[in-house]
Amino acid sequence: MDARRPSRLAEALLAPGPTTDYPARMRRFGQLVGTWAVKGSRLDEATGEWSAHEFTWIVDYILDGRAVQDVELVPSTTSPTGFVTRATTIRVYDPEAGAWRVTSFAPTIGEYCHLIATSYRSGVRQDGTRTDGKPIRWNFTSIADDSYAWEAWVSHDEGGTWTLIGRNEGTRLS
Repeated sequence: MDARRPSRLAEALLAPGPTTDYPARMRRFGQLVGTWAVKGSRLDEATGEWSAHEFTWIVDYILDGRAVQDVELVPSTTSPTGFVTRATTIRVYDPEAGAWRVTSFAPTIGEYCHLIATSYRSGVRQDGTRTDGKPIRWNFTSIADDSYAWEAWVSHDEGGTWTLIGRNEGTRLS
């Protein structure tokens, strides 16, 4: 296969833009379509220590414009591409439910999450569960043309209280 040419899977998966069936709903996550430089921090729940990390976040329309998928890329000196894909999230708008169904996969750390996303203040709130069954909440607290802020929360008492375990701040590259 010619490495310069997209694979048939990529051609079939990627969409040139949002579906015209419900364009306003597609804007919720569609406004994130592009490439982002991200600075993040994560809490190690076992030690209570925070660690910083940087990555590239690429977001695009898929499935005939009915969904949005992202990939999180981290630099790698051992990969021939110069990066490793650490995680991907697929967000599909469900017109019957009037909400977004979100599934996130991070196989390198064994994390698989399922959430429902709805509008929240000036951003998006995503509520669901992570692999260990604990409730999680991922909030895009602000989304602008050239930046976004995101927070990850977990509850160890079925939603009684929430602990912040992650933050990302993205700056649009394209």
